[in-house]
Amino acid sequence: MEAVMGVEDSGQERTIGAGGQGTRAGGPRVLVAGASIAGPALAHWLARFGAEVTVVERAPGLRPGGQAVDARGVAREVIRRMGLDAVVRAACTDTAGAHTVDAGGQVLETFRADDDGGDGFIADIEILRGDLSRLLYDDTRAAAEYVFGDRIAELTQDADGVDVVFAGGARRRFDLVVGADGLHSPLRAMVFGPHSRFLRHLGHVLAFYSVPNKFGLDRWLLEYQDQESGRSALLRPIQDATRAMSMFTFACADFDVDYRDVAAQKRLLRERTAGLGWLAQDILAYLDDAPDFYLDQVAQVVMDRWSSGRVGLLGDAAFSSSPMSGQGTGLALVGAYVLAGELAAAGWDPAPGFARYETRMRPFVEANQEIGRLNARSRDIPAPDPEPRPDFTSEWFTDLVTRAITGIELPAYPSAGPANRPEDGAERRAVGPV
Repeated sequence: MEAVMGVEDSGQERTIGAGGQGTRAGGPRVLVAGASIAGPALAHWLARFGAEVTVVERAPGLRPGGQAVDARGVAREVIRRMGLDAVVRAACTDTAGAHTVDAGGQVLETFRADDDGGDGFIADIEILRGDLSRLLYDDTRAAAEYVFGDRIAELTQDADGVDVVFAGGARRRFDLVVGADGLHSPLRAMVFGPHSRFLRHLGHVLAFYSVPNKFGLDRWLLEYQDQESGRSALLRPIQDATRAMSMFTFACADFDVDYRDVAAQKRLLRERTAGLGWLAQDILAYLDDAPDFYLDQVAQVVMDRWSSGRVGLLGDAAFSSSPMSGQGTGLALVGAYVLAGELAAAGWDPAPGFARYETRMRPFVEANQEIGRLNARSRDIPAPDPEPRPDFTSEWFTDLVTRAITGIELPAYPSAGPANRPEDGAERRAVGPV
């Protein structure tokens, strides 16, 4: 028996949600850690294929806001198969395109949302992360049990199942456990080893937060890049026209700021963007009042395998491609569909199910991670003897982009039925605020 211990167990036992340790509803019991995008997307498909799903999220509720995320190629097809195309499009940012500008605000290049059939630099499906998270939660809360303000504290698996102790004290047994809990996945560290084994820092840091739209932004994203320092500042529209989303990137070879220390993160951002031109200093004036500030290293997760026994990983926890790829959400949505489908096709036997999921996903993941690395390298600070910057006009890069957007087959997995959506108060109980 393999035991993995966690910390900060309160010792207070309680029953979580409607299911508790009660009788099995007929399908396998699956615990999903993380309620951002990958977790609820997986809950959708697991429930469609007949599983009894619990999603645990350590935050007290859904996290609003966040950067704009895109869906391209096969990810758009997954959204269509979920039956969510109309509601997702209705919540999109309605960005018409993007202008790159110089320090004086003069337009250098223009990219439209309908370029490349909606799969270009600005995707035709672009939505704030928090808005997509809310849509996925609303879609699945009737079919899955959500537990907020709790986390996995201890996990022990054997040949037949996984015993989980939650930090709140509850103890339950599941057939499968999936970590969809992000770049700094606690479940990955618990089962697979320390973050340092899998995180690959790409030499840059990204920060974003919303600001009042005092800049006349109207459906067009604006980005300024300082070629000498590798720094950039960006403003993008959101549905609320009175506000805008700002983003900064800067080179940082040795990132050692705790991703939970917000005060230290803000100091770092101010230090590294001092003197940056265009509208950067005006945007920074709103930093202290930002309700949704986020900063972290631009990093990828590289692992030899995404499962161990009855425990698997999904999304950034398994294969973060970094924001530089523009495909993190697409990988999460496609990965959720493939993982649930392959597990169901294998009769919920984890060994072949996880193996087929990895076989299908890995080439797709690797193509997207390569794009992330190339885009990060293109922003590196110029050196005396620099490595040649990627040629984004070459035929090989066009082929790479094609593989990263459409380079995976989506099997027509037999579904247990249509998606369950909350109607007439039929939703399962969510523990904690949402």
